[in-house]
Amino acid sequence: MNARALEQRVFNFSAGPATIPLSVLEEVRDELLCYPGAGASVMEISHRSQVFTEIAADAESTLRELLAVPDDYSVLFLQGGSALQFSMVPANLLRGSGKVADYLVTGSWSKKAIAEARKEGDVISTFDGKADNYCSLPPRESLMTSEDAAYLYYCSNETIQGVQFNSEPDCPDSVPLVCDASSDFLSRRLDIAKYGILYACAQKNAGPAGVTVVVIRKDLLERGDTSLPGYLNYQNHAQADSMWNTPPTFAVYMLGKIAHWLKEQVGGLQEIEIVNERKSSLLYNAIDGSDGFYCGHAAADCRSKMNVTFNLPNEELQSKFIAEAAAKHLDSLKGHRSVGGIRASIYNAMPMEGVESLATFMEDFAAKNR
Repeated sequence: MNARALEQRVFNFSAGPATIPLSVLEEVRDELLCYPGAGASVMEISHRSQVFTEIAADAESTLRELLAVPDDYSVLFLQGGSALQFSMVPANLLRGSGKVADYLVTGSWSKKAIAEARKEGDVISTFDGKADNYCSLPPRESLMTSEDAAYLYYCSNETIQGVQFNSEPDCPDSVPLVCDASSDFLSRRLDIAKYGILYACAQKNAGPAGVTVVVIRKDLLERGDTSLPGYLNYQNHAQADSMWNTPPTFAVYMLGKIAHWLKEQVGGLQEIEIVNERKSSLLYNAIDGSDGFYCGHAAADCRSKMNVTFNLPNEELQSKFIAEAAAKHLDSLKGHRSVGGIRASIYNAMPMEGVESLATFMEDFAAKNR
């Protein structure tokens, strides 16, 4: 990458599409004009070609290795983001089942998900954090899920509010656990065998927007009725190796690159989990050490390691904070309108240097503006 381009790059704290590892961008740059052995750009070759078939297979196998996905699970590469999964999950698992689906509503994304599920059947909200503007999560012992529920749905990390489950909610063995892991996908180790479906859109931790990874237990593929519109039926995608329609080829290629970056340069999910703990601790220490100048949105026991949300004493200071941070190349820190304040998204690819720079800036800004 030329020096001028590097000088223009900022520390990008955007909630998504989000920052991508620099080494991956450089590798993609070198292959963009002509992918090795293809005679053309990866964006130009057929999804049915041997070259792309190998790219997709490699992306899947590397993801399976990183996540230790059991053999009785399918890994699908779909489109439509989480928004489509809000509908696909209940269409396949709830529609016509005669059962009720349980939802944990812990923020904006699970709130959107339950609204779509209600179009497909009976749904119960077993927890709703609306009363405190979604700043906390339910105690594990308070969750009640029936033994015959169609599934239990939750969002592991609410990007907007900055709350994150430290572990999976308790779920009866007879009930599939469904997780929207979009904003903490590949950021830590998981026991995939605990899930019926785990899905994630890529544009937070796994590449550019365009591809959604769905990890689904194979027995659940049979629940989708053949009367479903073709694209909405998980089984169609599994039977066609994610090529029931033309897949988002460039996004799948990028997903594979990032999976290899995690495996070979970072050292796997165990190592990135340690890094993410260190990064988030830097910012939460700056919040907690500010004597109340910064006020975190999320309760201390469920703070997100991906999206750090906090407020300043007033709107004037928040605007000043954002402007002065941007002048120091600390970009995209404005919080979502529903929460306000500041949101620092520190996904896998955010370098430690960027987080250290933000923590230092926070400390200096608080000292000068009390």
